[in-house]
Amino acid sequence: MHVKSLGVMGMVRVRRLLVQGACLLLLAACSLPRGAALQSEILNETGAKNPSFQVVKVTRESAPRLAGWPVTGWSGGYRWFAASRGPDAALIQSGDRLELAVWESQENSLLAGAGSKMTALPAMMVSSGGTVFVPYVGEVAVRGLTETEARNRIQKELEDISVSSQVQISVVAGRNNSVDLVGGVGAPGRYPLEGRNESLLGVIAQGGGILPGLRNPLVRLQRNGQGYEVLARRLLETPDYNVRLRGGDQITVIEDTRSFNVLGAAGRQERIYFETEHMSAMDALSAMGGLDAGRANPRGILILRDFRADDLNPGGAGPEMQQVVFTIDLTGADGLFAARSFRVNPGDTLLATESPVNGARTILGLLGTVIGLGNAANDA
Repeated sequence: MHVKSLGVMGMVRVRRLLVQGACLLLLAACSLPRGAALQSEILNETGAKNPSFQVVKVTRESAPRLAGWPVTGWSGGYRWFAASRGPDAALIQSGDRLELAVWESQENSLLAGAGSKMTALPAMMVSSGGTVFVPYVGEVAVRGLTETEARNRIQKELEDISVSSQVQISVVAGRNNSVDLVGGVGAPGRYPLEGRNESLLGVIAQGGGILPGLRNPLVRLQRNGQGYEVLARRLLETPDYNVRLRGGDQITVIEDTRSFNVLGAAGRQERIYFETEHMSAMDALSAMGGLDAGRANPRGILILRDFRADDLNPGGAGPEMQQVVFTIDLTGADGLFAARSFRVNPGDTLLATESPVNGARTILGLLGTVIGLGNAANDA
């Protein structure tokens, strides 16, 4: 009896130790490292008396109102213009060089030398006033004329000194009748406009095309002190965007640098660059590889955004605090539709929080291990 009671007491003691060990495991499980924070951990400050950030729930009802909030990270849209058609021939501009050859049939000529019927005049530059100097005629206005129109005008002016004269003219485009391909193409340089319908894509093609290594290239055009931008993809897809160029235009092709960060229980955790001009929260979720099915909390999709101080509009149509956390619940149609319309801004951080079920799974696994040890002790 004594030996038997000692055996029972030993089993009780073992079980007590196992229970104590299980409690310790439960406490340890609560502090196990995770791949992402819980939604409650991120938003726990909202119950404080003076929270440092604002929390806004994104729904189908609130999405239109939020679309009117100030845009952060960029201007909110690329500025471009529709294509237009001009004259088929190039127009002479100040800075162009004109080369003239005058043919005369009469014996005595003021321009041609003895025994010659043709006089080649020195190349002349179109002045800032739009004129060129022709001997025995004076200043002749040619700016804004086509090459043919300028030839006819000069020939008409020469009729007073030579009725039979005929004029040949060639125009070498100057700075005001050419464009600059600054970078992002195979052969940067200055390209003359051979016609007034030289298109943007046509000149880019002359320059060797857009460099293949550029990520999501952005075409930037400078004209008369104004800047215009369009994604190369949209330029290729939209014929009206293929504008005709003007003398003095400068074209640069660069990479679109707009990006946002993704963290947490997602397929990718990195900086993601914009693929289109605008990206919705749903587009961003797709770009980051979706949610980790085993870890993510679909109710806890958070978008962190910083606003400027002058963006604030407490009580009105705008944020009340500079730092705002937008929350999206993807477990219902309301949240899914909201995610399709709510836009992500450059500089945002998209966080896929971890599901609290993961901690429960860990605890259950630990308890299973403890129970297995208990059963082994009982069997012993």
